[in-house]
Amino acid sequence: MRSTLAAGIDMSGGFSDFFATIGMTGGGLVTKGVAAVIAVIAVRMLLQLSNDPKTALRKGSMAIGTLFVAVILALYGSTLFSTVTKPAAAPAPAVTAPAYES
Repeated sequence: MRSTLAAGIDMSGGFSDFFATIGMTGGGLVTKGVAAVIAVIAVRMLLQLSNDPKTALRKGSMAIGTLFVAVILALYGSTLFSTVTKPAAAPAPAVTAPAYES
């Protein structure tokens, strides 16, 4: 007796087929990757705080702000950058006056 756990999926299109199966586009993957890099930088900033309270407070708040930007980018990055990736509408054709003949 043979049982099938999952239906076969045609992956002949390469990466585009793979990203379609996980529900992510190439642009979405880049946005998540940028957010992950920013989050790693923020965590590194948090780990390098000094013992001086004034400096630690300033650098810590910058690290928390950077981490906040990374989280917002991870959550809403595809919405924020959707206007950048959509093609612009074609401009309306220019209306010209007929040439003046004398």
